[in-house]
Amino acid sequence: MSRYNWAMKACAVILACGAAAVALTAQTAAVPPAQVPTTLHEFAGKDGKELFAGLVQTTNGELYGTASKGGLYNGGTLFKISTSGSFMIVHDFCQSYNCPDGSEPVAAVTQGLDGSLYGTTYQGGANMSCGPNYGCGTVFKVTDGTLTTLYNFCSLSGCIDGSAPQAPLMQGADGNFYGTTNNGGPNGGGTIFKLTPEGALATIYTFCSQIGCSDGDGPTYALALAANGSLFGTTVVGGANDEGTVFTLAPNGVFTTLHSFDGADGQNPYGGLLLGTDGNFYGTTMAGGGFNYGTVFKITGAGVLTTLHSFTAINGDGASPDGTLIQATDGGFYGTTVAGGDKRGDGTVFSITPGGIFTTVGFFDGRDGGYQPLAGVVQDTNGNLYGTTLGGGAAGFGTIYSLSVGLVPFVKPEPTSGDVGVAVTILGTNLTGTTSVTFNGTAATFTVVSGSEIITTVPTGATTGTVQVVTPTATLSSNVPFTVTP
Repeated sequence: MSRYNWAMKACAVILACGAAAVALTAQTAAVPPAQVPTTLHEFAGKDGKELFAGLVQTTNGELYGTASKGGLYNGGTLFKISTSGSFMIVHDFCQSYNCPDGSEPVAAVTQGLDGSLYGTTYQGGANMSCGPNYGCGTVFKVTDGTLTTLYNFCSLSGCIDGSAPQAPLMQGADGNFYGTTNNGGPNGGGTIFKLTPEGALATIYTFCSQIGCSDGDGPTYALALAANGSLFGTTVVGGANDEGTVFTLAPNGVFTTLHSFDGADGQNPYGGLLLGTDGNFYGTTMAGGGFNYGTVFKITGAGVLTTLHSFTAINGDGASPDGTLIQATDGGFYGTTVAGGDKRGDGTVFSITPGGIFTTVGFFDGRDGGYQPLAGVVQDTNGNLYGTTLGGGAAGFGTIYSLSVGLVPFVKPEPTSGDVGVAVTILGTNLTGTTSVTFNGTAATFTVVSGSEIITTVPTGATTGTVQVVTPTATLSSNVPFTVTP
């Protein structure tokens, strides 16, 4: 099922939430009061609408995102916004007949190690075999505001190279990008692909499209990379019970279905997996669980799954989480639900500890404040959370919001691992005047590029641990340990 179909299903979920409230009140503990997020931007159509994707912070300190529809040509937009709310369109998709630059970017963009933005479009491109005037989707690159199409899906006969990509790209340690297509492949069930920064694509796995296929069907979200080089991900349906799967693909090409959801432990994992600092993977399911409103789960690399929370749709905990979780600087996981929350049922922002302690930290209040946050949140290096909503705002086309939950500023190294001498970009806030950069206590030479970016190299003698940056006003630590490889 595509994320488009899920948007319609979400409406039905919202209607069902109210009916369940009376029956479940006695079974659920009350959640502490939460905040209403601050609206930074309300979409009006010409700047985009139908936001299925979240945001990403780049090295210039700004947040970038995509709208799947709207813009000058109604093919969607790529935009950027500052944390203070200054908004700008970077690219309007579908600028000419049949949309050779792609249309309907439903996934978030990824900043590559070269500083360019990489992303996918669900439709458009050079190949029209997916339907009249539709196109089968693309991979694109944006450098200094200029878009280049790197790959057109369905370039091979029978679309064996896949079609309709809905997932963000993930750049591996080898410099290549890894992603999924929701459709296409020899069996029509989607693919996993590898793409060089120059645009050479190789299909590395194809899913089965028949009900009951053990490997699943319809991967819709980004892959996660384990320390051993294996890829981990989810499919929306398929598996032993046709409720979705968790899978892994080893570097040698061996595919393993780690878990088939059965409803009781969740069903339809639309979001991707997050590799936690404890080495386990964390994710959500849109439905299933104890009350059939979705779950938060933990799964080991060996496939042992634990349900951490079953959503009830009442008392503030929300219903139907859709986006991928993040792990914030407090060690907790943060995510969103598209429904439930307060009496309006417009969705929530929640946190949950690795041990399963759940708290609702934000809820949406309808039209002006936005509603139905389909994507997860991102933590900016200023400590605050940022995200998008599918609906709301004055025109009803969605919003961009911020939420402060008391998390402290931090710095983010990119990449997060490397040998001595490897170049590292450090992303942060208010970095001007930095006096020291250390890797687990070992001093490094560095250059302050801007208030949001430092360039450095892994120093001789560095060991795995925290990257620390000392500025005139604060000492900032990295959100994840930097791994020094042999």
